[in-house]
Amino acid sequence: MKSISLLALWGVVSLGTATSHYRSYGNSFTNGSIIRHDGPPVGKEEVHNGFNMYITGETSDTAVVYLTDVFGIQLLENKLLADSFGRAGFLTVAPDLFGGEPAPVDMNDPNFNLTEFLGLHGPEATDPIIAAAIDYVRNEVGVSKVAVTGYCFGGRYSARFLAEGRGADVGFAAHPSMLGDSEIAAIRGPLSIAAADSDELLPPTRRSEMEAVLFTTGLEYSVTLYGGTPHGFAVRANISDPRQKFGKEQAFFQAVTWFDTWA
Repeated sequence: MKSISLLALWGVVSLGTATSHYRSYGNSFTNGSIIRHDGPPVGKEEVHNGFNMYITGETSDTAVVYLTDVFGIQLLENKLLADSFGRAGFLTVAPDLFGGEPAPVDMNDPNFNLTEFLGLHGPEATDPIIAAAIDYVRNEVGVSKVAVTGYCFGGRYSARFLAEGRGADVGFAAHPSMLGDSEIAAIRGPLSIAAADSDELLPPTRRSEMEAVLFTTGLEYSVTLYGGTPHGFAVRANISDPRQKFGKEQAFFQAVTWFDTWA
């Protein structure tokens, strides 16, 4: 078993773990040619296996199945981050987990009921959508490996689909929510987690509990804590805040390096 637990206040510790990967891209990390925070999306939406999916990047041996937060593929930041995985060399497929009706960007909208929304989109509704995306990249595209990357809501499913027979080989989860111990214990592939140091959905006690369960799996894992970041930073960071911008970019390269190493 190989395990890494990284405490990255300002993210400095995690920088060293991915240095060799950044070098493989030359100046891409510094000139922003891989990860972008604005501009138009470059992918396209297509229907496969009965579900709408945002597809970006060229065909590759390893595909990334991108599992969004509650704001879905409709959120510009999700499409741009999926595009960044495409530029990093992965065919990337982001299924529409909410059938075109994601949560509103303003979660305080009086017409929105979060409890009801989550009840409608539990595993019984969400698992088949993700399974369809994995089936598409494996059997229609013909990739050799499947990496899952999930954010908040989607982070839980990164772990769920690392279970035996679920189709994913390696996973990454940023600020995962509602992820249970039994789901972590069931993983059968390497899992990396990026956490915010100010996250009411993933407080320090819960992070410690998750690390303890990851340790028992005997699999490769890593947990990186990013200082000065809130819940959602890996997708919806305030780019004008240097700590949040750094955290978002580092979390992205944390995932890319993890997939390059273990897929």
